[in-house]
Amino acid sequence: MSQITKFARITLWLGLAGFAGATLVIASAFLYLSPNLPPVEALRDMQLQTPLRIYTQDKSLIAEFGEKRRTPVDFEDVPPLLISAVLAAEDDRFYDHHGVDIKGLLRAASQLLMTGSIQTGGSTITMQVAKNYFLSHERTFSRKFNEIFLALQIEQELSKEEILELYLNKIFLGKRAYGIEAAAQVYYGKTIKDLALDQFAMLAGLPKGPSTLNPIANPSRAIIRRNWILGRMLELGYINNQDYQIAVAKPVSATTHGTQLDVSAAYAAELAHQEMLKRYGRNAYTDGYTVYTTIKAPLQNKAQHAVVDGLLAYDQRHGYRGPEQQLSPKDGEDSLSLWQKVLSNTATLGGLIPAVVINVTDSTFDALLNNGETVTVEWQPELAQTRSFITINSRSAPYQSPQDFISIGDLIRLKKDSHSLWQLSQLPAAQAALISLDSSNGAILSLVGGFDFQQSKFNRVTQAARQPGSNFKPFIYTAALDKGYSPASLINDAPIVFEDAGQENTWRPTNSSGKFLGPTRLRKALYQSRNLVSIRLLRSLGINHTIDYISRFGFDTEQLPKDLSLALGSHSVTPLSIVSAYSVIANGGYKVTPYLVDRIEALDGSILYKANPATVCPQCENNKTAPTTEEMATLEDILQQDAPPPAAERIIEPRVAYLIDSMMRDVVKKGTGRKAQVLGRNDLAGKTGTTNGPTDAWFSGYGGGVATTAWVGFDNNALLGRREYGGSAALPIWLDFMSLALQGRPEVNPVQPEGIITVKIDPDTGLLAQPGQSNAIFEYFRAENAPKRSNQASPSPSNLLNEEQREDIF
Repeated sequence: MSQITKFARITLWLGLAGFAGATLVIASAFLYLSPNLPPVEALRDMQLQTPLRIYTQDKSLIAEFGEKRRTPVDFEDVPPLLISAVLAAEDDRFYDHHGVDIKGLLRAASQLLMTGSIQTGGSTITMQVAKNYFLSHERTFSRKFNEIFLALQIEQELSKEEILELYLNKIFLGKRAYGIEAAAQVYYGKTIKDLALDQFAMLAGLPKGPSTLNPIANPSRAIIRRNWILGRMLELGYINNQDYQIAVAKPVSATTHGTQLDVSAAYAAELAHQEMLKRYGRNAYTDGYTVYTTIKAPLQNKAQHAVVDGLLAYDQRHGYRGPEQQLSPKDGEDSLSLWQKVLSNTATLGGLIPAVVINVTDSTFDALLNNGETVTVEWQPELAQTRSFITINSRSAPYQSPQDFISIGDLIRLKKDSHSLWQLSQLPAAQAALISLDSSNGAILSLVGGFDFQQSKFNRVTQAARQPGSNFKPFIYTAALDKGYSPASLINDAPIVFEDAGQENTWRPTNSSGKFLGPTRLRKALYQSRNLVSIRLLRSLGINHTIDYISRFGFDTEQLPKDLSLALGSHSVTPLSIVSAYSVIANGGYKVTPYLVDRIEALDGSILYKANPATVCPQCENNKTAPTTEEMATLEDILQQDAPPPAAERIIEPRVAYLIDSMMRDVVKKGTGRKAQVLGRNDLAGKTGTTNGPTDAWFSGYGGGVATTAWVGFDNNALLGRREYGGSAALPIWLDFMSLALQGRPEVNPVQPEGIITVKIDPDTGLLAQPGQSNAIFEYFRAENAPKRSNQASPSPSNLLNEEQREDIF
């Protein structure tokens, strides 16, 4: 036997022994580790940590909550070029192996022998799926064996496409982005379908080093990695040379993009967020829930602009308060560097952009914006009318030049006007809120809790308890109508004094005008907001009776004062509670409950919750065809399109509801809400509200099935100014919003209920008009309360006039 043959046999036996030994080692490792391996089938049902997303009713994103940004995508929705980039970067033999690439493992083993440490893991994409879903990231042999065994099992259980889908949705790509779709949003502000070849390659390079190869944190290393991947794609035939040359020539285009929100509705989103935490706890952040609210995107955008514009208009009426800061550099410090540093840490609020003045002339000034751009503000008419704030009730004379009040280094706010010209502005010191409901079921259509959520997270719609003033009067008047008063009932509008034993101060309530009208019909008293009439009316009704009646509107009776100041809205309520009560009058007397969350969906799209609000159903009152809440207890019933919602409870007698609606329409036609006539509708009704000081300005009203409340005031209850009322501060915000909210909505005019009659009366006496009387007017009455003879006043409690005669009104 030759030496060569001997050597060959020895080599063969050694090879067989080595193979047997390796097989024994692998088998032993498998027997040892397999009992602890997780079941691969679990991958099919594996739930990725996906953030909570909150949408409007029309599917516009308003918020995202969760530590990990992830948007799972199906394999068929991934562009083929992106898959090619990933394979070129991570595993070009993915479709050839069965979960483990022997060449890759041998390469990793040789590096270990040569260097003494693990350099690369030789992992296939399948092995990375095993590691990412089931194992830790520690570099140990036992973990590597587990990874190999799991990869082999995964390849037996799943298709290549399923494995790639798991991988592409799981990988961490830096900047809190998990999965390729989230990364596309974070780095490029686009979906993966809208990316270019160079951007595909950039994303494909991130798994190797989400921090070190990040195009934002380290663009130089990121572009080297990107170009290497493009070269591999060319080498593997995934792209041609022309595509390669174009892609490698492109600069880094990645920038940080926050979650792209479609609508500014942070206050509403936070309410939905808190609701989800109550329901699901911390799992709300990870289990991929989707919440659809009742908010309508166009109306929410309009509400946000209305509040901001209303506050800016109020603020402008009271003068310029000066810069937010005066930035003076220290010795040796560069001014430009200081300004840019401050601007980068100053948020844009309410659309007002922070800027620093860098140059001032007698007719212009230049300012550096937070994006590095320099703009010029011209001495336009708006700027020429600038006056300084002195007190809440006084301003300086108009300035003659920017140099009179602008200095280099001033940190100011700028905005563009309707002609795209830059204008000086400032953050308003006051705050405002707006809440709008569908009065038929309580669905919240829009909610703005302040000037800007970034500035203050305090939600003034739900958390700010403020005095409503005359905004509360309609509920007192409704109680009076229910007790037998009519719109023509006369109440004396005259001075009145209240003295309590042991009290140092005497209460002398008055009307805002300081004038008194004498005996006044209730209708006129409401639309002219006569305080003395409201007080006398409440005293005649009785405080306890009135509180008991208005409790049906949803007010907390424990918070209502048990004295005559109740008539003037001296207690504190939230705008949400006010608009809820106005919805009752708007819908004809039915109690509806405001709600925000319309439905909740699981990650797989299944519906976990669907709102089923009590809804106004006048035709259901007699035949009782609408099911009760108990009869519709199951989600399956609620989800049926033909299943009617439970009927809302009637809480105001139909004739009373008709009368108070008629009276409140006159507030718009003749009274303190006349500005609302600009909307050109006949179904508008509402009421202004202004408290002592004034410190609070309100307007609440409705039309077209929409009830809306707007409020303006200071968080610290500071004075608004002597010429600021509900009609001047709050009503413009309401009008701005309702101009859009009512578009396309038909006018809602209630049908006159049975038992209501129309009678001609003398407007001065409330008595039946004489035949041929020229100034006679029509008035509505409940049939049993109508005046029947010219010498008979419209009914009211029999002792009312006697009581008034006994009063000491001086």
